[in-house]
Amino acid sequence: MSEPAGPADAVLAVLDDLRDEGGELDVLIGELSPAQWATPTAAPGWSIAHQVAHLAWTDTAALLAVTDPEAFALEVEKAVAAPERFVDDGAEAGALLPPAELLAWWRDSRVQLQQALRDAPVGARFPWYGPPMSTASMATGRLMETWAHGQDVFDALGRTRKPTDRLRHVARIGIRARDYAFTVRGLTPPADEFRVELTAPDGASTWTYGPDDAQQRVTGPALDFCLLVTQRLNRSDTAVRAEGADADRWLDIAQAFAGPAGPGRPPKDAS
Repeated sequence: MSEPAGPADAVLAVLDDLRDEGGELDVLIGELSPAQWATPTAAPGWSIAHQVAHLAWTDTAALLAVTDPEAFALEVEKAVAAPERFVDDGAEAGALLPPAELLAWWRDSRVQLQQALRDAPVGARFPWYGPPMSTASMATGRLMETWAHGQDVFDALGRTRKPTDRLRHVARIGIRARDYAFTVRGLTPPADEFRVELTAPDGASTWTYGPDDAQQRVTGPALDFCLLVTQRLNRSDTAVRAEGADADRWLDIAQAFAGPAGPGRPPKDAS
């Protein structure tokens, strides 16, 4: 019997969540007036238009990685040549588009990426700005970015969104990126796994990761942990707690995204 043409059911579930995450943000953005697209967000120099442009740009890059790895390699060369600017440059170029055109670009890139990932053969791996990505990893990464940049948009508009179980994907990628967060700062990653216990958005269940008997632990609300690892909230403004020196250090530097270490967000009470 031949292998199925598309990803397994678990991968399809991630892709469904990615679709839903983008759809939720799309509803909010679709209601904006042209003037609201210029609303500043917490990211220095970035408006809502920059946030959407970044999502459209990275979805387009992901589509290229899935469908044309050789062409994507040229994009990686550009990133290596200007590691501190290529993300901002991409957002700046997209933000100059008329809002309706920018929104159409983001919608189209999302749809095309969804289909390309659903059509990918089982076991496929795609190049990226960091290590190669499986279909599930690519979808999870895109969901994390969509959620994080979407948070900036919701915050800029003074809107609150209800956290969902889709945060499980953001938490998982943040935990898997633990060693990367140390390495990108020139630090040696801890030798042992941590235990991570996060209270799910329903408040009644707990998501657990790592060995039960780990000596170092991280605990707290899943939402706070996700805001922390995407650097949308300063550690001091979260209810996430660490037991152990290495776990404590991790919470200071955690990042769920590839690329240079970001400065993070200042405490809310910073003057």
